[in-house]
Amino acid sequence: MTRGKILVVDDEKPIAEILRYNLEQEGFAVVLAYDGAEALQKLRRERPDLVLLDVMLPKKDGFAVCGEIRRFDNVPIIMLTAKDAELDKVLGLELGADDYVTKPFSAREVVARVKAQLRRFQSNDQAGEKLVYHNLILYTDRMELAKDGEVIDLTYREYLLLEYLLRNAGLVFSREKLLEEVWGYDFYGDERTVDVAIRRLREKIEDSPSDPQYIATKRGAGYYFRRKMYV
Repeated sequence: MTRGKILVVDDEKPIAEILRYNLEQEGFAVVLAYDGAEALQKLRRERPDLVLLDVMLPKKDGFAVCGEIRRFDNVPIIMLTAKDAELDKVLGLELGADDYVTKPFSAREVVARVKAQLRRFQSNDQAGEKLVYHNLILYTDRMELAKDGEVIDLTYREYLLLEYLLRNAGLVFSREKLLEEVWGYDFYGDERTVDVAIRRLREKIEDSPSDPQYIATKRGAGYYFRRKMYV
């Protein structure tokens, strides 16, 4: 029995093979794709548990692939990039990536990131529970949000962030604390990661993102979900 199926997307075949070898040594099944179009085909056919997605790809780059995946799937995505520019990291997060690793990287680090993402994704399968806040209902068993009865698509990370804030409604959390609690101690991102996720979440759930009624900002302190939640 495998620990899960990983789709590795990288046009540099030696890197893809190194990742496959190390992941298979840890008990994962691995599917390889070498360009963006092939990645989307294999994602639909193979239904992987996680995607390792290189940015620099032929046919469709990793950013385009990530954006397309997020239109129909909340599978965890770890971006692989040779660029260390903050803009590239932020763009990946804006498009719905859950984590990123900068090349050159060690295979051991990538495997550790994969395990961490899957642990957090799988640990949120809490059957039958729902969190209700006025016209919002968050179903934790299927990681689904409904507003006024209409389903709103959330990425895996957006779901985790919303669930954490809902469960702690009224409490203010710093960016550093949210990184620790929602992304995990083994995530090496900066605090702007939180700002990006909050902005994306507001765009999806707020009637007016510039005047948020659900997720508020405490100037100089952090973010909080307004009180009055009930379960």
